Amino acid sequence: MPHKCPPPLAACLPLLMALAIPAAAETTPHEVEALFDTVAERAEALAGRSHVTGTDALPEALRGLDYDTYRQIRFRPETALWGDEGLFSVQLFHTGFLFESPVHLHTVEDGEVTSLDFDPARFRYDDTAADLPEQDLSNAGHAGFRLHFPLNRAEYHDEFAVFLGASYFRLVGRDQGYGLSTRGLAIDTALPGGEEFPEFREFWLIRPAPEATRMTVLALLDSPSLAGAYRFDIVPGRDIQVEVTARLFARRDVERLGVAPLTSMFAHGDTTPRASDDHRPAVHDSDGLLMLTGRDEWIWRPLSNPRSLRVSSLIDRDPRGFGLAQRERDFDRYLDLEARYDRRPSQWVEPLAPWGPGQVQLVEIPSPDETHDNIVAYWVSDTPLRAGESSELHYRTHTFGADLSEATPARVTRTRQGWGGVPGDPNPPARSRRHFMVDFAGGELEGLAADQPVQAELSTNRGEIHHLQARALPDGRGWRASFRLDPEGQQSTDMRLQLSLRNEIISETWNYVWHPDEHR
Repeated sequence: MPHKCPPPLAACLPLLMALAIPAAAETTPHEVEALFDTVAERAEALAGRSHVTGTDALPEALRGLDYDTYRQIRFRPETALWGDEGLFSVQLFHTGFLFESPVHLHTVEDGEVTSLDFDPARFRYDDTAADLPEQDLSNAGHAGFRLHFPLNRAEYHDEFAVFLGASYFRLVGRDQGYGLSTRGLAIDTALPGGEEFPEFREFWLIRPAPEATRMTVLALLDSPSLAGAYRFDIVPGRDIQVEVTARLFARRDVERLGVAPLTSMFAHGDTTPRASDDHRPAVHDSDGLLMLTGRDEWIWRPLSNPRSLRVSSLIDRDPRGFGLAQRERDFDRYLDLEARYDRRPSQWVEPLAPWGPGQVQLVEIPSPDETHDNIVAYWVSDTPLRAGESSELHYRTHTFGADLSEATPARVTRTRQGWGGVPGDPNPPARSRRHFMVDFAGGELEGLAADQPVQAELSTNRGEIHHLQARALPDGRGWRASFRLDPEGQQSTDMRLQLSLRNEIISETWNYVWHPDEHR
């Protein structure tokens, strides 16, 4: 019968050392896999017990820290793990403010597992935080960590990944700035009973060889509904690639299990049907959901900031990938020198094992401004996870810019809409009539003359369509499909639009749901 380790796993270090992890020049793949198996055993044992909220309590001095004081606590880069001894280094986050549940960190070096204890000497305490080192900070722990690698210049280690808070982690590639976030899991998102936020409780940082360009991180996840073991194989570069393996063990039935969730922000932009009192034309970390179906159809769903909660589903079997993209990369579309939304990364999720039947769900939440993440996208299987069952996930996620290298059809570059009347018309249509303009570029449209027979093909689930046409944009900047929609009362209209040339589809599918109440 296998041994089970009680929390924290530091108590099981002697056992781990006995599990074929002898001292060696570096930790071998076999040793890493053995440690991952042990973390999975720990997760299975956790799932067999009642869930315990949180971890160790913070020292009194760190409870109730406000944002300004927390900002004055800074990690000292010269104390980074592994420092100048290889291409990778690790910096740590202090607990306090929003991060009141310390996580347990371990390093794995030369095949040996060592607990990474809190040391205030690794941090600088400035201004309003200056008196903290004089108080009792024992058992303060760490809130998380960030990984560094020479992405841009050989002599400087750039931050490229952050694991901080619940099951969140964020990735940023070369010449990109942080934007959307990734999560280990999303549970019961947008359900009436409220969302459950799993937490990474412990991490194991596998020290890479000095010249290695890949790093492995293991994690233990826990939540009221389940526990899990995660393995992240991370490759930094122009874009950051992470291969994720997860073994999940359910404590109870999970109503909605969101796999590979991406969380982002859309405040306003091209799809906003009402004026925004903002000097910036657009404010968002992502502007659309991109999906490649199991039937090799590329779908683009523009994002919006709705008046009420919206949950939509793209049903599929064995999808080849999905992601949230920031396609608009022109600074003039944002005019924000501080946030630099033009540099926010896009992110793609690619299954490495078939996911079967299910759906990509998109959740859009009303938000007053850009301080709230209001966009979530994830995969939900048609096969639920029941109490006592287990499941294994295997997928790859990576950052990218405006376009995926493998995406070849003409892509949507802009979605605009407004009232569908004609100025000066003595008998104008109802204000509910909408005029949509969808611009496409790239793919077969590249260099295509304006006299070519490009056609727009549009289908809807309800409502009447008028004046559907496709026309070339000036100066070879692509083609525009335009049409007018008369909605059916106050019911929403789900639309699918493609461009074709001589009976061949040459564009991705523009998929948009119009809700009449958005115009009120």
